[in-house]
Amino acid sequence: MTMETALPRYTSATDRSRRDAMAARSARRDPRTEPGPVRWLIIGVAVAFLSVFVVLPLVLVFAQAFSKGIAAYLSALSDPEALSAIRLTLCVAALSVSLNLVFGLVAAWAIAKFEFGGKTFLISLIDLPFSVSPVISGLVFVLLFGAQGYWGPWLQAHNIHVLFAIPGIVLATTFVTFPFVARALIPLMQEQGTQEEEAAISLGASGLQAFFRVTLPNIKWGLLYGVLLCNARAMGEFGAVSVVSGHIRGETNTMPLLVEILYNEYQFVASFAIASLLAMLALVTLVVKTVLERRLDEGQIPHGH
Repeated sequence: MTMETALPRYTSATDRSRRDAMAARSARRDPRTEPGPVRWLIIGVAVAFLSVFVVLPLVLVFAQAFSKGIAAYLSALSDPEALSAIRLTLCVAALSVSLNLVFGLVAAWAIAKFEFGGKTFLISLIDLPFSVSPVISGLVFVLLFGAQGYWGPWLQAHNIHVLFAIPGIVLATTFVTFPFVARALIPLMQEQGTQEEEAAISLGASGLQAFFRVTLPNIKWGLLYGVLLCNARAMGEFGAVSVVSGHIRGETNTMPLLVEILYNEYQFVASFAIASLLAMLALVTLVVKTVLERRLDEGQIPHGH
């Protein structure tokens, strides 16, 4: 009898079962694998933390918003001051996101596709709003455009209003949100490299044609991801806008500012009604973000955000 005939023969299903059992025993023996009770304890702590600090506040916001009934809720949202704040918030978000869209594309294109002196410094400037308090950024605009600021006298002489007007709010919001689009695109463009664009140009395409027909289709999901986060941040911005807006009721109050004003005036239903709109925005952002991250996991966008 040969050694081959002495060895037992297993079907493929039996082999897979044995391999799975051996892998399970190996995983149990792995010192890096936590015991079952420890794993459940860690998961329980995480769920409890999220429930207390994320889920519960959201539930309370909606509970307070509807505490006086649906009629009071709709009445609070239809108030002229609330409608003005909603319109201003949407307008500021649209303008700031549009500006950041252009800046993010240009900055990511320059950083990912070209080598030049000062690239590291440019990346640091893009990250600056992440490390600077929004209140400080608002004060910078006051120093620039205020009555005693650098450009203040010239603006007053030409009857141009920046502070306590929509331009100042847009500038402050754009400053605190401009890293989002650029930071979403830079790693994506760096991973893609320049081979496809070079091939398109070698076939006779111009630089703009290569961008719109090659680069832009390849980064569309990353671009949407950055725009989504930028829009959510723009609508929820409080600190910088609070400094430059002047809190003129019915004119320069965005939704976050109006929430604070109404709450301080003990108009709780109206305050939480506006807050519920911002909470709905956060929930919609979360859902869309989850869909985009699923595409990240599928490899359509490099995961790095």
